Amino acid sequence: MNRYPLWKYLIMATVLVVGFVYALPNFYGEAPAVQITSAHAGRDLPDAALLDRGLAALHAAGITAQASRIDGPTLDYSFATTEIQLKARDVLAHALNPNRDQPSYIVAVNLLSRSPHWLTALHAFPMYLGLDLRGGVHFLLQVDMKAAVDKKLDSLAGELKSALRAKDVRYSDLQRSGETVVIDFRDPDMYRQALPLVKSDAGDALIQTVAGSSITLRLSPRTIEQTKEYAIKQNITTLHNRINELGVAEPVIQQQGSDRVVVELPGIQDTARAKDILGRTASLEVRLVDDSPEALAALSSHGVPPPGDTRLEDRSGTPLMVRNDVLLTGQNLTDAQPGFDPQTNEPAVFLTLDSRGSSIFRDVTAANIGKRIALVLIDRHQAQVVTAPVVRSEIAGGRVQISGHMTVPEASDIALLLRAGALAAPMQIIEERTVGPSLGQQNILQGFHSVTWGFLAIVAFMCVYYMLFGAVSSIALAINLMLLVALLSMLQATLTLPGIAAMALALGMAIDSNVLINERVREELRNGASAQAAIAAGYERAWATILDSNVTTLIAGLALLVFGSGAVRGFAVVHVLGILTSMFSAVFFSRGLVNLWYGRRRRLQSVSIGQVWKPDAKTTTPAAKPATKSPR
Repeated sequence: MNRYPLWKYLIMATVLVVGFVYALPNFYGEAPAVQITSAHAGRDLPDAALLDRGLAALHAAGITAQASRIDGPTLDYSFATTEIQLKARDVLAHALNPNRDQPSYIVAVNLLSRSPHWLTALHAFPMYLGLDLRGGVHFLLQVDMKAAVDKKLDSLAGELKSALRAKDVRYSDLQRSGETVVIDFRDPDMYRQALPLVKSDAGDALIQTVAGSSITLRLSPRTIEQTKEYAIKQNITTLHNRINELGVAEPVIQQQGSDRVVVELPGIQDTARAKDILGRTASLEVRLVDDSPEALAALSSHGVPPPGDTRLEDRSGTPLMVRNDVLLTGQNLTDAQPGFDPQTNEPAVFLTLDSRGSSIFRDVTAANIGKRIALVLIDRHQAQVVTAPVVRSEIAGGRVQISGHMTVPEASDIALLLRAGALAAPMQIIEERTVGPSLGQQNILQGFHSVTWGFLAIVAFMCVYYMLFGAVSSIALAINLMLLVALLSMLQATLTLPGIAAMALALGMAIDSNVLINERVREELRNGASAQAAIAAGYERAWATILDSNVTTLIAGLALLVFGSGAVRGFAVVHVLGILTSMFSAVFFSRGLVNLWYGRRRRLQSVSIGQVWKPDAKTTTPAAKPATKSPR
């Protein structure tokens, strides 16, 4: 009646061993570390010589690394404290990057597990710690979707201008007006020639025409949605590139809703620079400088710029009249590196164009010899002329230099932004939270204490109230906690402060199932059932109630997991896993222990389950007799 077959005990033993092994790495803790990766993807992979070079630099500075290793594409150095970690980061950055303007390696701070090698070989890793436990900075950014749509309309207007000029189709005006692009014509013949060209180049844009006068284009709803989706995906990609350049290990960048992005940077030190880099929208444009008499007169008199021109200033504050037509954009960049101008020895940025960009720039310079070309940097919604040299000859090869009154940090930041790519739409930081490493460590200790004291209080109550059955329930509760930690580690889930709260809640919910079982066994004993029969009936009849309560709670947890975000999602992950492990430990595992202790006894007289109160015979109500019908 109360005996498990051998295969069930083998399952229990296997689950125990696997759970113990995968939960074990979390008890070794994490060490402050410095992580080194190549600044050029696919090149300069770390080797033993580079590892020894870093160790020699640390030894010369009087710093001892607790451990050092090559882990795939990274070098890892572990240290005793965070203070030593920060000193080691500066030493390694100086030793491995002698040219600070063109770094060869990215040096980042991180936390690495102290787990022994045999656990790592079994792919047993500790669970990730959230920002509130590890420390770092959290940003919530809002994407300006209207600016993305406006940029799409500006791009459409520029493409139409180029297409009409290429076919020598003259128009009186072409400009964006609100959410439309309007092309006006004076000549009806030009209108008829332009109409098929506009229809072929407009793509999915909706065309509204006014016969013989103008053509109005409006983006279709499908194009608007695609533009918004592209904007947020492009922004996430650009943020990834920028954060990789900053040297942050294990960043979290994910979309939240339709127009927001969450960025979490664990262990970041320079939060001001991170905030500045994330929100900037640097992009590069190549335009012609208008040196016509009308433009020069407008500059000297501070008058209205001529049609098609914009008044801009260079880095020294000198005003220039620049054409609105964009000849080349930063989308044709393949690389941007800071350096120094070989002639003036001033900080500069050296750009490398792709094949298409090289061809366009060669044609532009060949067609404008003797004229000035402005390299316009658009940063923080402001356009500024970085340099406006005179074209002396055709420039081929795809190498372009930006220089002129910039400092070394400015050149490094501009190169970083251009290399990472421009944001498809501006973003605004609407929420910012910073958690220090010491506060994160305090959160870990407080969370650990809350779970520990909650567990001990439950164990004390169960052992006093349910005796041996309470001890079995306590062992099952410990197994439940171990399996929950093992599952979080196997799934490489992120444990947050709300997750620790969910872990404490899971303890209470798990013991509730054992309380139902124990009370059901007591009820069977009060009704006069034998000890073996009471154990069997208690587990079998309590199972339906346990299943119903856990399924309904599981549905609520899944709803939080699907529709929640941030801290709510972290709570839901631990909550759902805790329900699954509690059903296994409270029913299957605890019954296995009870069967192992009592199942072999054929003449079991009593069980240790606390006081069983039987109803008093004098006060019991006799059972009602069945009604009988009188014969007719």
